[in-house]
Amino acid sequence: MIGVTTSLSPRDGAGVHGSICKALGLYNSIELDGKIMSTVTLRPADPQRDFEQIAEWFSIMEDEPTSKSRLIEYYKKHIDRIIQKVAENEYGQLVGFCWIVRIRLKPESAAIHLFVKPEERGKGIGRQLYEDLVKATENTQLKQLHVNVSDICPACQSFAKQRGFVERRHEFKMMIDLVAFEEQLYDEVITKLKNEGFQFTSLEKLGDTEEARRKLYTLNITTDMETLGSSGKPAWDSFDEFQKRVCQSDWYKPSGQIVAIDSATGAWVAICAITRLDWHDHHANILFTGVLAPYRGRKLAQAVKVLALRYARDILKVNVVYTDNNAENLPMIAINRKLGYTMLPGTFSMEKVFE
Repeated sequence: MIGVTTSLSPRDGAGVHGSICKALGLYNSIELDGKIMSTVTLRPADPQRDFEQIAEWFSIMEDEPTSKSRLIEYYKKHIDRIIQKVAENEYGQLVGFCWIVRIRLKPESAAIHLFVKPEERGKGIGRQLYEDLVKATENTQLKQLHVNVSDICPACQSFAKQRGFVERRHEFKMMIDLVAFEEQLYDEVITKLKNEGFQFTSLEKLGDTEEARRKLYTLNITTDMETLGSSGKPAWDSFDEFQKRVCQSDWYKPSGQIVAIDSATGAWVAICAITRLDWHDHHANILFTGVLAPYRGRKLAQAVKVLALRYARDILKVNVVYTDNNAENLPMIAINRKLGYTMLPGTFSMEKVFE
């Protein structure tokens, strides 16, 4: 059995940048081809009957409590985008499930979520679930499937590759404990930057106006395309798409869009976006940090990150913050390490394109 971590990409409507924003926080496992086939029945999951068990699996794999009620709430809200099945053995017990969630503003793309109980792995259950749901999408005009695969599980990568998935990027998750965070060490850096003419503010303080959002959009697009390991393509095709996928999303917090402005020119030069998802009571996620190329090396990234961590502690009332890093973006990883982040296992983001 192989473990695969699959989540909706933030740019798929769940978050801004990076791969923090798990729409359900699911940890998914896809099974290796086994010689012993298990006799199971595949059927749609019933929320009242099955979601308590499924929520327990989510909670264990995500290491973040997910309740039956929250799962039902999410499912009802997005039911038109979800194709799902559970696997039930001859005794009526659930042994696995698979969900395919179509991306809200890109219905031709979807994320796949697949899990099989540890003691039932190696029996072909995962393969049956996968093949059944992929077949169910044949008449839906689906063109792409996305999955995040654990980077410490070669078998996971092999399973996905055998089914036509191709690696697109490698990311690491990092975590910081705000109780131990020594923020005073960075007061001098922030004061120095302010004295040099940089203003640190948020979209909320700027009124979250359309003008401010347009500047935020431009800053996001530019810094993201300049980031090491980036595809070099814009995350959104237009400002209108940015409005829908970011500013109108449930997770969007204007107060968590922290920016640095060069007072001499009025240019927006650095950003750190942070949020706390409604179903994550105990931690926040930094979604993206970026600095315009001409302003790098002046510790602006460090400054906006520190301000975001203070916001997480004081406003969002959490003690833990996560962030995702492209494995090729070594300078940003170094900044996170300096701040006190610890490295967690990473994932390979993989994609399957249907002909």
